[in-house]
Amino acid sequence: MHAKALVSDENQNFSYADVTLPDPGPEHLLIRTLYSGVSIGTEFALIRNKISTWGQYPICTGYQGIGVIEYVGDKVDAFKVGDKVYYRDNREGMQLSGGVAVSAASGVHCSAAVVNPQTTHGLELLPEGVPEDAASLFVMPAVGLNGVDTANPRMGDVVAVYGAGLVGLGVMAACSHRGCIVVAVDLEQNRLEVARKLGADYLINGVTQNVVEELQKIAPEGADVVFESTGVPACVDPAIELCKRHGKFVYQGHYGTEPLSYQFALPHGKRLTMFYPCDDGFAPCRRAVLKNMATGVLPWHHVITHRVESEESPVLYDAINRNETRNVVGAVIRWSKD
Repeated sequence: MHAKALVSDENQNFSYADVTLPDPGPEHLLIRTLYSGVSIGTEFALIRNKISTWGQYPICTGYQGIGVIEYVGDKVDAFKVGDKVYYRDNREGMQLSGGVAVSAASGVHCSAAVVNPQTTHGLELLPEGVPEDAASLFVMPAVGLNGVDTANPRMGDVVAVYGAGLVGLGVMAACSHRGCIVVAVDLEQNRLEVARKLGADYLINGVTQNVVEELQKIAPEGADVVFESTGVPACVDPAIELCKRHGKFVYQGHYGTEPLSYQFALPHGKRLTMFYPCDDGFAPCRRAVLKNMATGVLPWHHVITHRVESEESPVLYDAINRNETRNVVGAVIRWSKD
């Protein structure tokens, strides 16, 4: 079947390409995409080959989408044509015109998806009442929730979140829901303002303020828990410095495939406990954040700063890749109307 997709080649050139997908089989669902959400950190790490591309170029990234089911295979239960779903996968043999294989990583930036629902990264029914554009950014708050569940900060704990990207913002919201005192640290003021809307109690701008001194005004001995949410190796040591003795430190970002080094003496002397959460916590975390969006507990629409039509997506990606859009917090791509 024919579709359109956002494709990147090895030179980081982006195109709105004609592609073909295999016809869905009896174990598949065919989905017409409504929105796909942009993950700036992970996707551009893949595009720039910072982490594994999951295959050869050209690649189609994107791992979070909202769509409408248009075909249900004979072996699939619990879904019907017309159901709205959220999904993470579209890896079923995408090709460019002429038969050139496209590596799907995970291929959700596409006008259609062929998905096997019986996988860890399959799909689920979209709860009623969720804004579809915000819902298409469901993975990052689920990643944050998984990290919070892993590290288990308690009510009243001072939690410093180093980096107010989408994962860090998800961490802040989850910690706020637990009754923690949330301190947001970032270099961009517009991200910090979004952090306030998602429950941050204190904002620290690393450009205009001394982060350590400002945190000490809030927690003289340091934060009970620090989430390093940038995924930037150079940020690990400054984030560790914010921890109190016997505190917790969470490697919430993805730091690439190269070895990660840090100053051993400081966390050793502070006797820190460190956590390495991975992925989005699968179905339980996804369901939780979508339910919270539907009920208004998680006002995730505040993170969206950029909305583009699918044919405009190459321009957006090129601008992000060239660091020409520092004001992007959350971005969504609209592929079709409901």
